[in-house]
Amino acid sequence: MRFFEFDTEKIDRFRQLTDRAKRVAVVCHMTPDGDALGSSLCLMHTLSALGKHVTVVTPDAPPKTLGFLPGSERITVNSYQHDKARNAFLNADLIFCLDFNDLRRIDRTAPLVEASAAPIVMIDHHLNPTLEAEIAFSHPEISSTCALLFLVLEAAGLAGHIGREAATCCCAGMMTDTGNFAYNANDPGIYRILAELMERGVDKNDLYNKLFNTNSLTRIRIMGFCQYARLHVLDEHRCAITTLSLQEARDFNYSKGDTEGLVNIPLSIPGIVYSIFLRQDEEDYIKVSMRSKGNFSVKELCERHFDGGGHLNASGGEIRDTLDNAMARILELLPEADKMLEDYSEL
Repeated sequence: MRFFEFDTEKIDRFRQLTDRAKRVAVVCHMTPDGDALGSSLCLMHTLSALGKHVTVVTPDAPPKTLGFLPGSERITVNSYQHDKARNAFLNADLIFCLDFNDLRRIDRTAPLVEASAAPIVMIDHHLNPTLEAEIAFSHPEISSTCALLFLVLEAAGLAGHIGREAATCCCAGMMTDTGNFAYNANDPGIYRILAELMERGVDKNDLYNKLFNTNSLTRIRIMGFCQYARLHVLDEHRCAITTLSLQEARDFNYSKGDTEGLVNIPLSIPGIVYSIFLRQDEEDYIKVSMRSKGNFSVKELCERHFDGGGHLNASGGEIRDTLDNAMARILELLPEADKMLEDYSEL
């Protein structure tokens, strides 16, 4: 099924490192999403099938909504299993960094990676990598890290070790990073990978229901509240801003993942080009999520103003301030965004 070519020397080196390694540590970015967890668990299952001892480390707790992914109960969470996480990197023969390309994206896990003597393999699809690795598979043109991981494993002759559980995790990441193949999904190669995964036993219908059609009562209430009471539509700026304060999150008994996808909803409003979601996670910490249409680059805004980045139409960052001040900062950048809109096209 080879439709994507990698550098032969790089693939050979990848195979040498994986063949030699006995203990492997896999790490993904903080606040892991479906692609981060899916790629990490897919690799864990695949390398375990080769007889490797594999530890998946996440900087913080994964969302409960992804707890159904096979192997998720084996994840080591650095924020409250620090000693176990430290030992995983200390004893590793090989480290995989998946779905991120900057050590800042793994927060307090970064020193553990830096302190390890093990070689690093990075597999990621975000722009502008800064992470120093023995081997870096950096391909922003690929829609998800899960798809890229599959292609790497295939090129290295390891796709035959991807069983049903690994395939399910891989498919989950592909689905979540494309909105169930609704965007960034025009490459026919994606569907060739999907066919391969389904032939390995993935039940796509069941996976879709678990990923997109299963909601807790808390999530439904938070999503409804935010859309009714905290959605600000600025027609003159072709922008929508949604907020959730720390107290509101507590009132609704918020859990990670309860607002997943919320930032995308305002883009369905005719005339809205970009959407911003501000979630207050601490008194002085605001998580910024942005989504957009066409050629409007929320990535540029996140990089310039919020110490973040990501993709053209899907990016994020942070503001270390109060929610009121964060909202003021957003309003201050609207004139800059308005100038960007002068060159807007639907692509």
